[in-house]
Amino acid sequence: MAEAIAEAKRCLNCKVPQCKKGCPVGNDIPEWIHQLSMGNLGNAMSIINAKSNLPAVCGRVCAHERQCEGNCVLGKKGAHIHIGRLEQFVADFDTAMKLSRQPIVQKNRGRVAVIGSGPAGLTVAGELARQGFEIEIFEMEPQPGGVLMFGIPEYRLPKSIVNSEIEKIRQLGVRITTGVTIGPDINVDQLFDKGFDAIFIGTGTGKPRQLPIEGVGLDGVRQAIYFLRRVGLYNAGLINREEVPVRAGDIVIVVGCGNTAIDAARTALRFDASSVTIVYHRDIDHMSALRAEYDEAVSEGVEFMWNATIKSISPVVRDVYNVLIDNNNHNTTVIANRVILAVGSRPASRIVSTTQGITTDENGYVLTRQFPFGMTSRKGVFAGGDVSGNQATVVHAMSNAREVAAGIASYVDALNLMRSIE
Repeated sequence: MAEAIAEAKRCLNCKVPQCKKGCPVGNDIPEWIHQLSMGNLGNAMSIINAKSNLPAVCGRVCAHERQCEGNCVLGKKGAHIHIGRLEQFVADFDTAMKLSRQPIVQKNRGRVAVIGSGPAGLTVAGELARQGFEIEIFEMEPQPGGVLMFGIPEYRLPKSIVNSEIEKIRQLGVRITTGVTIGPDINVDQLFDKGFDAIFIGTGTGKPRQLPIEGVGLDGVRQAIYFLRRVGLYNAGLINREEVPVRAGDIVIVVGCGNTAIDAARTALRFDASSVTIVYHRDIDHMSALRAEYDEAVSEGVEFMWNATIKSISPVVRDVYNVLIDNNNHNTTVIANRVILAVGSRPASRIVSTTQGITTDENGYVLTRQFPFGMTSRKGVFAGGDVSGNQATVVHAMSNAREVAAGIASYVDALNLMRSIE
């Protein structure tokens, strides 16, 4: 507490706060930091809650160095306010001490189905529940949380934190139904038949992109999102260790250098891989991963090959592969047991293929309109976050979802008005 308050007191409370401009959700950063500096944690939490539904998550996984902290004026002197750590502290303290418990608003404004319980889905659910909407989330996994639960490693985002944030959403009166896949189990038309006024699609991008590499279909080649999901399922006690596609002693190559690639590499080491090498086609100055994530990966033993591309993968014996790498125009063959691809993903088609009237682009991203914001070409169906092409970070998905929630609210209000006239 003393350290947090001392750090908060360093804030200059700028008249034109650049940190706030750098925050995708427009968090009133100087305001809640000022409250924290006086020990008013309840007030600080209330200010944060006005803009963020997942503060304990954002405090841990946001790209602070490129957003709020990267825009702090004190950063010019190399001493920016540690905004992420302060947000994490306030949110964790609030959870531990049960300071803020928002009252449940009477749910008489309309019914909305939310498909997916990742950052976008949870944000829409939280925003609309506070405004008097009856919300039910449908999640295909056995536990809610989406990428927060099954895509971000435990060392970056403890699952106890995710569960605490989800519980706060539940306490707003949101119902969460797990183990239901929209499309195969129940489609959009059937959801409307159940009486929902609007439907939000926040299913992310679960279908990996493919690279034109010879041998990419071999058993030893896996997608990073698949690997991290299996790790998440294992950590949740839902699958056995043998079902995680990295064994003790494996030599692992990871292709790509975004945060997902770094997550996969560091996780592979935690699962006792003997060595992990990231192969990236550009140099360190052009990687999309955060520099802090890179530094931590290096400190843990992850190796990097810059300006390198994999040309082919061929089997030697069972679970042993030759990987031909073009490294600065010199061909090198290395041995590997596992190759993990972290080169991006795109939306799955389970929903749009079972629903008429939802238009997508050539890559499968759901197209949406500006008014009402986030509505698809199908009346009453909205989409946001990664599935609509707003791919970036957790907080960017949340920012987009807040705008979509406003669009849903205006649509349902108009719908109710038309019903009253009729």
